[in-house]
Amino acid sequence: MTDELRLDPPVESELIYDGSVLRLRVSHYRRPSGMVVRREVIDQLGAVMIVPVERDHVLMVRQPREAVETYLLELPAGKLDSADEVPVEAAKRELAEEVGRAAGSWEYLGGFYAAPAVLTEVMHCYLATDLTIIDAPPLPDEDEEIEVVAVPLSEIPALLGEIRDAKTLIGLMHLARTLGL
Repeated sequence: MTDELRLDPPVESELIYDGSVLRLRVSHYRRPSGMVVRREVIDQLGAVMIVPVERDHVLMVRQPREAVETYLLELPAGKLDSADEVPVEAAKRELAEEVGRAAGSWEYLGGFYAAPAVLTEVMHCYLATDLTIIDAPPLPDEDEEIEVVAVPLSEIPALLGEIRDAKTLIGLMHLARTLGL
C-alpha cells in the first residue's frame, strides 16, 4: 500500500530564486474540491545518504552546519549532481569523498521526502558494506570540513535519542531494523 496519490501540476508558478543547489518557486494548486492553494516550494534534484558499516562500527561524519549554528554527527550524504545521475553512483562518490572508502556491497534501504511540505527532495538511503580504504580518496568539496567518527554498532540504540539530523535518524533506524539492534 502506498501513501501517495498524485496531485495535478500547479495551475500557476513563479520562479523566485534559481541557485546552484535549489530553486524557490511560488505555485498555486487546484485541489479536487476546487479550492486553489498557494505554496512556496523548494525544488532540489534529490540526494543520497549512506549507512557505511565497517566491521562492528558505522562510519559517521561530524561537520559544521551553519544554518543551525552547530556541529552535527551525521551519516555521510550528498546531493545528486544532475537530474539523470543514478543515486547509487552519487552514493559511491559521497562515500569516497566523505569517508575515504569504497564498498563491495550496496543495498537500497528506501527513499523518503526530507520535508514534503516545502521541499521536493527525495533522499535515497543505502547500506554500504565490505568497505575498503581508498588509497587516494577524492578531495571533499572545498567548503567541507569533515571528521570521520566510527561508532560501535552496540551504541546505535542509545545514539538514536541523541541525533538531531532527520536523515541520520532514518538511516540508523533502518540499520537497527536490518541488524536487529
